[in-house]
Amino acid sequence: MPVPYRTDPPRPEYPRPQFVREAWLNLNGEWQFEIDRSDTGLERGLRDRELTDRIVVPFCPESELSGVGETDFLEAVWYRRTVTVPDSWTDARVLLHFGAVDHDATVWVDGVEVARHRGGFTPFTADLGELAVPGRELTVVVRARDSRHGVQARGKQATWYANSHCHYTRTTGIWQTVWLEPVPRSVALNRPRITPDLASGSFHLELPLTANVPGHRVRAVLSDAAGPVVTAGSRADLGLAPRLVLTVPEDRRRPWSPADPHLYDLLLEVLDAGGAVVDRVRSYAGLRSVAIHGKRLLLNGEPVFQRLVLDQGYYPDGLMTAPDDADLVRDIELGLAAGFNGARLHQKVFEERYLYHADRLGYLVWGEFGDWGCETGVRDDNQRPDASYVAQWMEALERDHSHPSIVGWCPLNETYQHLHDRITQLDDVTRAMFLATKQADPSRPVIDASGYAHRVAETDVYDSHCYEQDPAVLAKTMAGLAEDRPYVNAGPGGRPWSLPYGGQPYFCSEFGGVWWDAEAVSDGAGNDTESSWGYGERPRTAEEFVARFTGLTAVLLDDPDMFGYCYTQLTDVFQERNGVYRFDRGEKVDTALLRAAQSRPAAYEGTA
Repeated sequence: MPVPYRTDPPRPEYPRPQFVREAWLNLNGEWQFEIDRSDTGLERGLRDRELTDRIVVPFCPESELSGVGETDFLEAVWYRRTVTVPDSWTDARVLLHFGAVDHDATVWVDGVEVARHRGGFTPFTADLGELAVPGRELTVVVRARDSRHGVQARGKQATWYANSHCHYTRTTGIWQTVWLEPVPRSVALNRPRITPDLASGSFHLELPLTANVPGHRVRAVLSDAAGPVVTAGSRADLGLAPRLVLTVPEDRRRPWSPADPHLYDLLLEVLDAGGAVVDRVRSYAGLRSVAIHGKRLLLNGEPVFQRLVLDQGYYPDGLMTAPDDADLVRDIELGLAAGFNGARLHQKVFEERYLYHADRLGYLVWGEFGDWGCETGVRDDNQRPDASYVAQWMEALERDHSHPSIVGWCPLNETYQHLHDRITQLDDVTRAMFLATKQADPSRPVIDASGYAHRVAETDVYDSHCYEQDPAVLAKTMAGLAEDRPYVNAGPGGRPWSLPYGGQPYFCSEFGGVWWDAEAVSDGAGNDTESSWGYGERPRTAEEFVARFTGLTAVLLDDPDMFGYCYTQLTDVFQERNGVYRFDRGEKVDTALLRAAQSRPAAYEGTA
């Protein structure tokens, strides 16, 4: 098989940049592979024999970069490879990490089942226990099931054969980095939770441990370019999650913001009774705050207008997997170049390295779950997300809590369903995901569902989606916000989908979507064709596109009661040609003109 990727192994960078241990082993690269269209592979012995084909991990089999390129439905797929535990990993527990496997995964090592996981967007780990002996060769087998039937959080993956409208080529199986990591047997750090407290100039740390050992303690050292800033320690034998507070001296406080995305280095250690280091990880932190005052959403106490762009994170050759780490950086830089200061990460839990780059580049992010896939077709009870949605979303919150670039959470998107006098499954799950988010992270605002249906009265933020293409009409549509009568999405005939607006901070979280496709075969107006579509009548020239973009953004920039907007979208995605860049990230118009349209002060930023 030809090597279609840029590096060997592909995606060689450390996959978890906010929780770094020195020792690890990247398992990306060539694996044995076999498609199991009827999901009968276990009965047919696929777990225990060599597989017939090859694939390049971490790219999914539907992608070109995988070397497979099979875009038909894949009910199940199998992976197999051998790996030798490094000789130096003595006296260690060995963990096998999967960044993401879509959708239901089972993992065997030397024929022993070591993990099961449901959910295509979140990581999971298998403890290899006594199987992992230094110098021993292990055989890892993975089966991933990905049925197109039934309720399943798919995001934008099509449940019919071809791409259509805003649904795209599916992702099945492994699509993020697979890796091994040794951790101490006695006691080790689990994922820390880092919460900034700008008001006191502090960081609050929760340091979960795998066990409590008498005489052990935890230590944290916060540093900046000038050296250590503050050190704190605590006993690690009295609780499973010791807490520390690191208070930064006033002369070393430097708030994180888009204008100055300053990050502190953070060293976390577990020490034994004699002071020897048992476990050590490196992390980082940004000191910033998010607050609500009336209709205002404040960053570090200031009304920073959020000029967001919708980013779906698809790539022509990698689908949901970026071909290279540099591609993640480029997408953020493209957004900044066009005048956006952040992104709504749409219908996908992005890989963590994207958030790392957003942290260091000062790019504001709304974290979202890929919830599409719970449509049932039952009238007035058509959205039925299940308990797996809550479980997967909690995994995403745990992974991403400590990233300063994330300024808000969005568990659900466009869950359209009429309001009536029965409590439905959508009501229950929407409230469960909202409350779970607030319990897991009270430091950030949560929107119960973007666009519709708002079914939690106390949602922190309220929004709408509006693809009106005439700036004058958009201005009239949005004018009611000044009198607490904002535009609210509704069903046919105006039948309500959402509870009434309650005075929360409000933004238009999807707008624009201008259909600009200079290469479209047809010159006629319209909205939906097989090869190209967008919102409104397609502009005939780049100048017409820029004029419409400028007019639409101006309406929202001029609204003093609106804290931001989110323009659809950063790039074209397959047949959806409404990006400000092409699918290959090439320039569609003079990007400087888009930046100029957004760079003038927003009315909101002048509010007291």
